[in-house]
Amino acid sequence: MLAKESLQFLDDLKKNNNREWFQENKKRYEIFKKDYHQLVSDFLEVMKPLDPSLELLEVKNCTFRINRDIRFSKDKSPYKAHLGVWISGGTKGLNRAGYYVHIEKGASFIAGGFYSPESEDLKKVRKEIAFFYDDLEEILNNKDFKREFGSLDINENNSLKSMPRGYEKDHPAIEFLKLKSFTATQKYDISEVTQKDFVSKMSKKLIALKPLNEFINRALDTEEF
Repeated sequence: MLAKESLQFLDDLKKNNNREWFQENKKRYEIFKKDYHQLVSDFLEVMKPLDPSLELLEVKNCTFRINRDIRFSKDKSPYKAHLGVWISGGTKGLNRAGYYVHIEKGASFIAGGFYSPESEDLKKVRKEIAFFYDDLEEILNNKDFKREFGSLDINENNSLKSMPRGYEKDHPAIEFLKLKSFTATQKYDISEVTQKDFVSKMSKKLIALKPLNEFINRALDTEEF
């Protein structure tokens, strides 16, 4: 769980997203940061026994800097007014599927899978889907996965209009082969963040994504011949 004061800090930061205000509230930020790191630690404590691939993770591997990268953005607000937790067994420079918790007023969600992969990784995942669609279908039809996430995220921003090169239009996995990201998402209300069972409740939901993550990571670890 997060303290109500931490959510209030994010609210206030969103209304005063400038360096002067941030410097004046540096002590509040330090308290917020400590609370944030404790939340991550709590998630790791619950998730590690459920997914052995996470065993070596530390808090620092799962957090994000509060500073925004504004180099290529029209929005020049210097700070993030949301909080994210990324839990993945991938190492630095090695992207892998994982679990994500997003905390933002009006836009909170949990998710998992593989977001916006590089070209070579995208090819590997599509190849795995094409050759082992039965495995993916079994994962997506699992009762726990369907109850929590329904299916993979499919929308016009995340899907090609036509089939990727090299695949037949009548392939049974057509809707998944056209995807540019392989994620599943569930929204929740930010009020849940301050409840004592937040971490255990969300971890129970997130672990339903473990077979999907394993399927994706299997593809990424396959050597091309």
